[in-house]
Amino acid sequence: MNSDETTSPALELRAVFGYASDRGLRREQNEDSLIAADPVFAVADGMGGHEAGEVASSICVRTLGDAPFVGEHLPEIGAPELRALLREADAGIRDATGGRAGTTLTGAVLVRENGVPCWLVFNVGDSRTYRLTGGVLEQITVDHSEVQELVDMGQITPDEALVHPRRHVVTRALGTGSDTEADYWLIPVVPGDRLLVCSDGLTGEVSDGQLQQILASEANPQDACASMVQAALRSGGRDNITVLVVDVEGADDRSGPGALTLPGAADPQPAARSAEP
Repeated sequence: MNSDETTSPALELRAVFGYASDRGLRREQNEDSLIAADPVFAVADGMGGHEAGEVASSICVRTLGDAPFVGEHLPEIGAPELRALLREADAGIRDATGGRAGTTLTGAVLVRENGVPCWLVFNVGDSRTYRLTGGVLEQITVDHSEVQELVDMGQITPDEALVHPRRHVVTRALGTGSDTEADYWLIPVVPGDRLLVCSDGLTGEVSDGQLQQILASEANPQDACASMVQAALRSGGRDNITVLVVDVEGADDRSGPGALTLPGAADPQPAARSAEP
């Protein structure tokens, strides 16, 4: 790192985040887990029923939480480092559950690429990462699911996918099955952008239009998370719901408490926290 990089305003960024999780109205347990520890922000949605799904998602985020770059501001890492971590998580889940459980995983790491702050977004399964930029919400990740494949082939519409009987069947997951590879995207960070990371318990109940409205109208990330969870519950709450909202701010705003790490099951009564360099 040279002196220009050390003092560059472009690198004087911080992530301010909120998070919320609810087991929903029909599930007995919450099998989602999350991590919000600068520079890593991710949600894992466990599958397997009973406690197995919770074990899978917890192992996944704990593996991310143990990464050597956690707590480092804008680490110079890329997809190879994340790929190694996800393979470690996949092996840990298989050892713990005998392949009976798995988890989806999505999120982003705030990294530096050639001196430029970027989001390194990753995804396995049908949990999603979105970005609100200029007031417009865009889905960054692409679902690994049977219905997404049908949409891609033109056999059903996106609206039909929302109610398709096999909408919850994923084609990739960690800890189970033969396809565990993640997809990756590298996106330059723009101060003022807002990242949404969530399990399909949110997107299965709340439309992208509703999500955009909430994210654009709720200035505080914790308030945005709470509003989205409530919207999902009002729509039926048929699955566990986990939401993580991350705002990127410039160097001028230094208010807020320190970093929060949640490598494990999602906290049912979260509070807003910020992750500072």
